[in-house]
Amino acid sequence: MLKDLVLKNRSYRGYDETRKVTREELMEFVDLTRFTASSANTQPLKYYVSADSGEVAEIQKLTRWAAALPELSLPYPGTMPTGFIVICLDTGIASNETAFLRDVGIAAQTMLLAAAEKGLGGCMIGNFNKNALKELLKLPESINPNLVVAFGKPAEKVVLTEVGADGNTRYYRDETGTVHYVPKRSLKDILL
Repeated sequence: MLKDLVLKNRSYRGYDETRKVTREELMEFVDLTRFTASSANTQPLKYYVSADSGEVAEIQKLTRWAAALPELSLPYPGTMPTGFIVICLDTGIASNETAFLRDVGIAAQTMLLAAAEKGLGGCMIGNFNKNALKELLKLPESINPNLVVAFGKPAEKVVLTEVGADGNTRYYRDETGTVHYVPKRSLKDILL
Protein backbone atom coordinates (compact mmCIF):
# COMPACT_ATOMS: atom_id res chain seq x y z
CA MET A 1 0.00 0.00 0.00
CA LEU A 2 2.73 2.51 0.88
CA LYS A 3 4.66 1.58 -2.27
CA ASP A 4 1.52 2.25 -4.34
CA LEU A 5 1.17 5.71 -2.77
CA VAL A 6 4.84 6.50 -3.33
CA LEU A 7 4.54 5.50 -7.00
CA LYS A 8 1.38 7.62 -7.43
CA ASN A 9 3.02 10.59 -5.72
CA ARG A 10 4.71 12.28 -8.68
CA SER A 11 5.51 15.96 -9.24
CA TYR A 12 2.52 16.90 -11.35
CA ARG A 13 2.72 20.08 -13.40
CA GLY A 14 -0.81 20.00 -14.85
CA TYR A 15 -4.18 19.72 -13.11
CA ASP A 16 -7.89 19.34 -13.85
CA GLU A 17 -9.16 22.76 -12.82
CA THR A 18 -12.75 21.50 -12.60
CA ARG A 19 -11.83 19.47 -9.48
CA LYS A 20 -11.37 22.08 -6.79
CA VAL A 21 -9.29 21.12 -3.79
CA THR A 22 -11.14 22.23 -0.69
CA ARG A 23 -9.74 24.12 2.26
CA GLU A 24 -10.86 21.20 4.43
CA GLU A 25 -8.77 18.75 2.38
CA LEU A 26 -5.73 21.00 2.66
CA MET A 27 -6.31 21.34 6.41
CA GLU A 28 -6.38 17.51 6.69
CA PHE A 29 -2.98 17.38 4.98
CA VAL A 30 -1.54 20.00 7.36
CA ASP A 31 -3.02 18.22 10.38
CA LEU A 32 -1.02 15.09 9.50
CA THR A 33 2.23 17.05 9.72
CA ARG A 34 1.70 17.55 13.44
CA PHE A 35 2.50 13.87 13.94
CA THR A 36 5.68 13.75 11.85
CA ALA A 37 9.26 13.93 13.06
CA SER A 38 10.84 17.32 13.76
CA SER A 39 14.51 18.06 14.43
CA ALA A 40 14.96 18.09 18.24
CA ASN A 41 11.12 18.10 18.32
CA THR A 42 11.30 21.88 17.86
CA GLN A 43 8.24 22.02 15.54
CA PRO A 44 9.03 25.44 14.00
CA LEU A 45 6.96 25.00 10.84
CA LYS A 46 3.78 26.97 10.17
CA TYR A 47 1.46 26.55 7.19
CA TYR A 48 -0.51 28.94 5.03
CA VAL A 49 -3.44 27.19 3.34
CA SER A 50 -5.11 28.57 0.21
CA ALA A 51 -8.05 27.12 -1.73
CA ASP A 52 -9.54 30.48 -2.76
CA SER A 53 -9.35 30.62 -6.57
CA GLY A 54 -8.35 34.30 -6.67
CA GLU A 55 -5.61 33.89 -4.11
CA VAL A 56 -4.42 30.64 -5.70
CA ALA A 57 -4.03 32.50 -9.01
CA GLU A 58 -1.97 35.22 -7.29
CA ILE A 59 0.28 32.65 -5.60
CA GLN A 60 0.69 30.84 -8.92
CA LYS A 61 2.05 34.04 -10.52
CA LEU A 62 4.89 34.06 -7.99
CA THR A 63 6.08 30.52 -8.74
CA ARG A 64 8.39 29.08 -11.42
CA TRP A 65 7.92 25.44 -12.43
CA ALA A 66 10.06 22.79 -14.17
CA ALA A 67 13.47 24.44 -14.17
CA ALA A 68 14.85 21.60 -16.31
CA LEU A 69 12.38 22.55 -19.07
CA PRO A 70 12.90 26.32 -19.46
CA GLU A 71 11.46 26.23 -22.99
CA LEU A 72 8.04 25.32 -21.55
CA SER A 73 5.76 27.48 -19.46
CA LEU A 74 4.27 25.01 -17.01
CA PRO A 75 1.59 24.51 -15.91
CA TYR A 76 -0.13 25.12 -19.24
CA PRO A 77 -3.11 27.52 -19.25
CA GLY A 78 -6.20 25.71 -18.04
CA THR A 79 -4.18 23.22 -15.98
CA MET A 80 -3.30 25.26 -12.91
CA PRO A 81 -3.38 23.83 -9.37
CA THR A 82 -6.50 24.57 -7.34
CA GLY A 83 -4.85 24.79 -3.94
CA PHE A 84 -1.57 25.66 -2.27
CA ILE A 85 0.04 25.07 1.09
CA VAL A 86 2.97 27.33 1.88
CA ILE A 87 5.36 25.78 4.40
CA CYS A 88 6.97 28.48 6.52
CA LEU A 89 9.58 28.65 9.25
CA ASP A 90 8.64 30.54 12.41
CA THR A 91 11.92 32.27 13.29
CA GLY A 92 10.50 33.05 16.73
CA ILE A 93 10.79 29.32 17.41
CA ALA A 94 13.94 28.53 15.39
CA SER A 95 16.15 30.97 13.50
CA ASN A 96 18.38 28.58 11.52
CA GLU A 97 16.40 27.75 8.35
CA THR A 98 19.01 25.31 7.07
CA ALA A 99 18.76 23.17 10.21
CA PHE A 100 15.06 22.57 9.55
CA LEU A 101 15.09 21.73 5.85
CA ARG A 102 14.61 18.07 6.84
CA ASP A 103 11.40 19.02 8.60
CA VAL A 104 10.16 20.84 5.49
CA GLY A 105 10.81 17.77 3.32
CA ILE A 106 9.14 15.41 5.77
CA ALA A 107 6.07 17.67 6.02
CA ALA A 108 5.77 18.14 2.24
CA GLN A 109 6.13 14.43 1.50
CA THR A 110 3.56 13.54 4.17
CA MET A 111 1.03 15.97 2.69
CA LEU A 112 1.66 14.75 -0.86
CA LEU A 113 1.23 11.10 0.14
CA ALA A 114 -2.08 12.03 1.79
CA ALA A 115 -3.11 13.78 -1.44
CA ALA A 116 -2.19 10.70 -3.48
CA GLU A 117 -4.34 8.58 -1.19
CA LYS A 118 -7.31 10.85 -2.09
CA GLY A 119 -6.61 10.63 -5.84
CA LEU A 120 -5.04 14.08 -5.86
CA GLY A 121 -1.50 15.13 -6.67
CA GLY A 122 0.87 17.97 -6.15
CA CYS A 123 4.27 19.48 -6.71
CA MET A 124 6.89 20.91 -4.36
CA ILE A 125 7.99 24.31 -5.64
CA GLY A 126 11.18 25.81 -4.28
CA ASN A 127 11.51 28.40 -7.04
CA PHE A 128 9.25 31.29 -6.00
CA ASN A 129 9.51 34.98 -5.12
CA LYS A 130 9.78 34.77 -1.32
CA ASN A 131 9.49 38.48 -0.60
CA ALA A 132 6.49 38.99 -2.88
CA LEU A 133 4.79 35.88 -1.45
CA LYS A 134 5.37 37.04 2.11
CA GLU A 135 3.83 40.39 1.20
CA LEU A 136 0.88 38.84 -0.69
CA LEU A 137 0.02 36.56 2.23
CA LYS A 138 0.63 39.33 4.79
CA LEU A 139 2.90 37.07 6.79
CA PRO A 140 4.35 38.43 10.05
CA GLU A 141 8.03 39.40 10.12
CA SER A 142 8.98 36.20 12.00
CA ILE A 143 7.31 33.88 9.42
CA ASN A 144 9.42 33.02 6.36
CA PRO A 145 8.02 31.02 3.42
CA ASN A 146 10.28 28.07 2.68
CA LEU A 147 8.42 25.83 0.22
CA VAL A 148 5.24 26.14 -1.84
CA VAL A 149 3.28 22.93 -2.41
CA ALA A 150 0.67 22.89 -5.18
CA PHE A 151 -2.34 20.56 -5.07
CA GLY A 152 -5.00 19.44 -7.52
CA LYS A 153 -6.32 16.51 -9.48
CA PRO A 154 -3.57 15.42 -11.90
CA ALA A 155 -4.37 16.05 -15.57
CA GLU A 156 -1.17 14.70 -17.02
CA LYS A 157 0.64 11.40 -17.22
CA VAL A 158 3.97 10.93 -15.46
CA VAL A 159 6.06 7.94 -16.51
CA LEU A 160 9.01 6.63 -14.51
CA THR A 161 11.90 5.38 -16.65
CA GLU A 162 15.33 3.93 -15.96
CA VAL A 163 18.35 6.21 -16.09
CA GLY A 164 20.28 5.44 -19.27
CA ALA A 165 23.93 4.50 -19.63
CA ASP A 166 24.84 8.19 -19.82
CA GLY A 167 23.60 8.70 -16.22
CA ASN A 168 21.33 11.59 -17.22
CA THR A 169 18.52 12.11 -14.67
CA ARG A 170 16.97 15.17 -16.35
CA TYR A 171 13.21 14.83 -16.75
CA TYR A 172 11.66 15.50 -20.14
CA ARG A 173 8.36 15.63 -22.04
CA ASP A 174 7.17 13.78 -25.14
CA GLU A 175 6.75 15.65 -28.44
CA THR A 176 3.18 16.68 -27.50
CA GLY A 177 4.40 18.13 -24.20
CA THR A 178 1.75 16.24 -22.25
CA VAL A 179 3.56 13.10 -21.05
CA HIS A 180 6.25 13.76 -18.46
CA TYR A 181 9.15 11.26 -18.19
CA VAL A 182 11.20 10.97 -15.02
CA PRO A 183 14.40 8.87 -15.12
CA LYS A 184 15.12 7.04 -11.86
CA ARG A 185 18.36 5.33 -10.85
CA SER A 186 18.21 1.57 -10.33
CA LEU A 187 18.51 0.00 -6.88
CA LYS A 188 21.98 -1.34 -7.69
CA ASP A 189 23.10 2.18 -8.62
CA ILE A 190 22.11 3.72 -5.29
CA LEU A 191 23.54 1.04 -3.00
CA LEU A 192 27.06 1.49 -1.63
